Amino acid sequence: MLAALQRPWAREGQRSTMIDVEKQVAYWRDGAKEDWEVAQELVDRGRTRHGLFFGHLALEKLLKAHVCRAIQDLAPRTHALLRLAESAGLALSATHREFVARFDRYQLEGRYPSTLSAPPTLEVAKREMQAAREVVEWLTERL
Repeated sequence: MLAALQRPWAREGQRSTMIDVEKQVAYWRDGAKEDWEVAQELVDRGRTRHGLFFGHLALEKLLKAHVCRAIQDLAPRTHALLRLAESAGLALSATHREFVARFDRYQLEGRYPSTLSAPPTLEVAKREMQAAREVVEWLTERL
């Protein structure tokens, strides 16, 4: 029953076998590092929509590393940053909390064509990436 409470995204009766939590944490952390580098390169080249999508992906992966460590199990299959932060029990500042809730828009635009709007300007993308960098650094320091 406790596993079901910790993993509400799991299907009834579905349990992960013994996992190497630190291996999962390293997987998510290393993937986040690579995605963050790609995000910066894309924004620097003016590919703002794709850059912000990869920025979101980097944050998502860092949060999944935190979730794995917190619950000692696999991370949920979700892209919602705030939900992941809450699942990990992270005490985000109000500023970080508002940011991750807002930043989810970039994963939606990258995945679902019906949500596409005009790509963010370079100025907006750089501002968003600076705010994302603060959260990336905060999350990384705590892993």
